[in-house]
Amino acid sequence: MTGKRTTTAPFNADRPADIRIDLLLIANKIPAGSRVLDVGCGDGDLLHHLVHQRGVDGRGIELSQQGVNRCVTRGLSVIQGNADTDLAFYPDKCFDYVILSQTLQATHRPDKVLQELLRIGRRAIVSFPNFGHWRVRLNLLLAGKMPVTKRLDYPWYSTPNIHFCTVRDFVNLCADLNFVIEEGQGINSFGQPMPVSGNLWMANVFGTQGLFVIKRQDD
Repeated sequence: MTGKRTTTAPFNADRPADIRIDLLLIANKIPAGSRVLDVGCGDGDLLHHLVHQRGVDGRGIELSQQGVNRCVTRGLSVIQGNADTDLAFYPDKCFDYVILSQTLQATHRPDKVLQELLRIGRRAIVSFPNFGHWRVRLNLLLAGKMPVTKRLDYPWYSTPNIHFCTVRDFVNLCADLNFVIEEGQGINSFGQPMPVSGNLWMANVFGTQGLFVIKRQDD
């Protein structure tokens, strides 16, 4: 891995208008010059920022042809592919960081995908909507139906999200897979990170999403 680890920027730091705060938090964890693969890169907002503002050697993989086309028109190196099946074609340790942002819950086998991320990358950065957030809990309790929120913005019958999880679920999964959590945090609705270490309950209840940097035990 090249360069030194960087720290997370404050939630209220000045940032480009075309990138969400959660994507900026991810970007600020990646040192300049790193080899990066963004899995499920969408329209390429994060990848574009990493390449042009952080100086990384960035690649992307995206399921939708529309997303791939958008990325290519922005000058990004992106191919069409499926996180569940196509990561197997990448060789071991060919990237410093592999990013899976807001995609884990849409995969068929999240555990297998995480194992692939840490086979081809020295570290993985994973973010996902947190189903343990208090608004989700309250909606289930009072309304008795699957919630629709800003992060979970599809009705149950048409959602691409097939494996909902909480911040606590992800911590437990990493333990089951013997992965090391280098950084773990819930991100609240104001974009403030809440560290998992020492206060998992708070991050799980008040985080609208989870954000983790993970690695294998032997790396």
